[in-house]
Amino acid sequence: MEIRDALHGSIPLDPVEASVIDSPYFQRLRLIKQLGFAETAFPSATHNRYIHSLGAMHVAGMAFGFLFSDEQPKLARFKRVLKLAALLHDIGHGPLSHTSEAVMPYLKDEKRRMTHEDYTLKIILDSELTQRLETHGKKEGFKPIHVAALIDPELQLKDDFFKEKYNGEVVDFRPLLQQLISSELDCDRMDYLRRDSHFLGVSYGEFDFTWLISNLCTHTQNGKLFLALKHRAVYAFEDFLISRFHMFLMIYFHHKSVIYDRMLMEYFKSKDCDYVIPADLNQYLACTDADLMQNLQKSINPWAQRIIQKKPYSVLIELPSGLSESISDVKLFHGLEQTLKEEKIHYLKETSTSEFSKYMGVDHGSPIYVRYDNFYNDSNFIPLMEYTDLFDRYKKRRSVSRLYVSENDHEKLQRKLHRQSGLSRK
Repeated sequence: MEIRDALHGSIPLDPVEASVIDSPYFQRLRLIKQLGFAETAFPSATHNRYIHSLGAMHVAGMAFGFLFSDEQPKLARFKRVLKLAALLHDIGHGPLSHTSEAVMPYLKDEKRRMTHEDYTLKIILDSELTQRLETHGKKEGFKPIHVAALIDPELQLKDDFFKEKYNGEVVDFRPLLQQLISSELDCDRMDYLRRDSHFLGVSYGEFDFTWLISNLCTHTQNGKLFLALKHRAVYAFEDFLISRFHMFLMIYFHHKSVIYDRMLMEYFKSKDCDYVIPADLNQYLACTDADLMQNLQKSINPWAQRIIQKKPYSVLIELPSGLSESISDVKLFHGLEQTLKEEKIHYLKETSTSEFSKYMGVDHGSPIYVRYDNFYNDSNFIPLMEYTDLFDRYKKRRSVSRLYVSENDHEKLQRKLHRQSGLSRK
């Protein structure tokens, strides 16, 4: 069996993968858009988490093939759980991306709300899909918890499933397999950046995918196996990181996407909001983008109606980070906000912040290494963050702050600002 994909071409599926994909939990992802409200700015951005998850699985299989020979049958179980983890990493996502997590139920301890990661683990470990995984796992030597363990690094295992002899010593494969699911060089990013760029019609997320993935290698440290990259592909890796950074600043933080997400949040915070996400997994199957949009359609809440009628608040002013306080736009931004408060004009202030790396300054226990092969063909393994200075050069967070007002107030304020600007020039 195979699935034709706009990005990867033919994606082959074996019976185990096909069975998981045919489950109602995975089929639900057809009705969850990958980029939420991005289509308000980029009309072709209607691809879904279903095809992205298939793409991530395909990339994971490719990466494993470059790292290890398919002629090593003892490693087959690792390839299986890796591909399943990549396939299922987004299976718990709520409607319209992350914003709907604001109405997810609280955990039993009531200290925090559930997240899509909680639903993901629950679906893998305690649902009808769990039974499918258990059935296939009995034949191939894995359990559902082994798949979940690659998605959640904190999940404790009571067995040595991930330990195997490799290059003459017994090592733990879990760190490396987890890195392929979530790290600075994971299969999730390697799919969604290129896929989003393709459907958005932009080039920000493009990078040398083939060169990058074909230069992956491994490094053993203290009995654990870690992901490494041959030094000749470091520039491709740097381009990969910059591509992701620019996608956030230029695409994912587009002013239209941001305001629609904010209006949805305002609806969720309203007293008359009656949209809730259930804890029961069978009921969660019905929580799709269409389900949420139908709720908004029926609601008389003004925020819900603005979303349905495509009448968003408009940007009055936009201010990127890094500007000196002496620059006129900085003063204008703060002055406008004060004016809105004084004149009791309703406005929404939204600041979108991106950092170059979510791992900078964090000891996450799973470093990526660079394999430097010197003139004498000796291999030296250097932590990635020490090998490249890109992390230092981009260590400052970048953000953009915006003030949004209704369309009527926007016109009035624009006319007022033009008059004031004309007077100041005179």
